[in-house]
Amino acid sequence: MNRKWVYLVILSIIWGTSYILIKKGLEGFTPVQLGAVRIVITSVVLLSLGFRSLRSISGKEWFWVGLSGLLGSFLPVFLFAFAETEIDSSIAAILNSLVPLFTILIGFAAFGITFSKRQLGGVLVGLLGAVLLIALGSEINPGQNYWYAGLVVLATIFYACNANIIKSKLQEVSAMGIAVGNFAFMIVPALFLLFYSGALSSSVRQGEYFMSSLGYVAILSIIGTCVAKVMFNRLIQISSPVFSVSVTYLIPVVGIFWGLMDGERFSLWQVFAAGIILIGVYLVNKKKSTSRK
Repeated sequence: MNRKWVYLVILSIIWGTSYILIKKGLEGFTPVQLGAVRIVITSVVLLSLGFRSLRSISGKEWFWVGLSGLLGSFLPVFLFAFAETEIDSSIAAILNSLVPLFTILIGFAAFGITFSKRQLGGVLVGLLGAVLLIALGSEINPGQNYWYAGLVVLATIFYACNANIIKSKLQEVSAMGIAVGNFAFMIVPALFLLFYSGALSSSVRQGEYFMSSLGYVAILSIIGTCVAKVMFNRLIQISSPVFSVSVTYLIPVVGIFWGLMDGERFSLWQVFAAGIILIGVYLVNKKKSTSRK
């Protein structure tokens, strides 16, 4: 019981910092380049450290490991990178709080997991907060294209699918095995995108922000993906899909802090909208917590 809370706090700090690292990484890379570099670095590190853990994956589980990698890592990496070319990192961090809400809906639709009226109300409240946050952001930052916030919402849907897949289909696979298996699937397409996008071309390497951006992406890859991915997989296994994605309670706090430090504009009305989202997340989790006692 105590261990899952420790995991939750550490993950919130790591992932809350990820959004500002993506923003800084985009100073020297395009979204495709950043995503490709991030996945390649992560794949190399994980395969080097945990190649033997692939033995814990049976033949019938490989399909789910691959799908988990696609939905839980590959697609969101690029979606967040593209989104942060137009919206602030703090907004991306807050919108990520929608994950528990979609986890409930997808758990019901695809895996037959029931939910209460209170949880349904929480989903609707959270979605209302997200709409309000996006609308307010577009007014405060008219120069930004807030349609890109939809990419973050799509990424949260993929994260929710991944949480349900791990809990329902990969309970017998080690946390490291899932993470390494995910990136074993992703390294080939990532290498293709790495060279296709020109991430290592002379023009990119000679850019003013190349070295600093590479450093940010390396930190993002090793800590924000490698370490966090294994911890998150384990957290799902020792708790529940909804509890594990409750890490999104604290991620916005960390994300807003880094955004403000970097000069992003954030109004009290946006704080209000973020609060509505978190109230929705609370309502979604409250029934689940009660039923586990």
